[in-house]
Amino acid sequence: MTERRKAATRLDIARTAAALFVEHGLRTTRAEDIARAAGVAPRTFYRYFATKEEAVAPLLAVGARQWAEAVRDAPGALSLPDAMRHAAARALVPASGDTAAAESLEWVRSLLRMAADSPTLRSVWNDACHESEATLATVLAARAGLPDGADPLDIRLTAGVASAAVRVAVEAWAASDAPADGPLGPAALAARCLTATEDALRVV
Repeated sequence: MTERRKAATRLDIARTAAALFVEHGLRTTRAEDIARAAGVAPRTFYRYFATKEEAVAPLLAVGARQWAEAVRDAPGALSLPDAMRHAAARALVPASGDTAAAESLEWVRSLLRMAADSPTLRSVWNDACHESEATLATVLAARAGLPDGADPLDIRLTAGVASAAVRVAVEAWAASDAPADGPLGPAALAARCLTATEDALRVV
């Protein structure tokens, strides 16, 4: 299998796991249930994931990484705080008619609520956030015109502050019943959190 096909398989399993967790609950869903629903053998499941909770890691990682990558695609004329808010508005709100993205966001909401009672699932979410932060640091280094591999403290600090702001926003939305596209949705809350930390986002 190519790396692309492997990644697609992992994401398909992740979406299946999320759907089963939401429908049947985390405790009652077994890894074997996820494998069967995803159309793979249990040994294939365990080749990709050590636990059933880890099965949703690709889904959470994709969602967390989208915002960091949207910062890369933001217009170069924008200031860094504006570029981050611009990215949040595009990555944290499903496009009109994009039912798959809307469903994924609702899955994330449910998974974050489950994580409150599951240290393993909470660890998976934390790993996804850390991966997103590393991606953002690379994006910021490129935006600042630094050579590949450069990792000054101010870049890492900015990435850490911004990532924490977005994480808090997403977690706050997940704990509520607000719709994803409203004034209390993840994008709107992320914009508020990023504005509150704006002084720390001017180092790049």
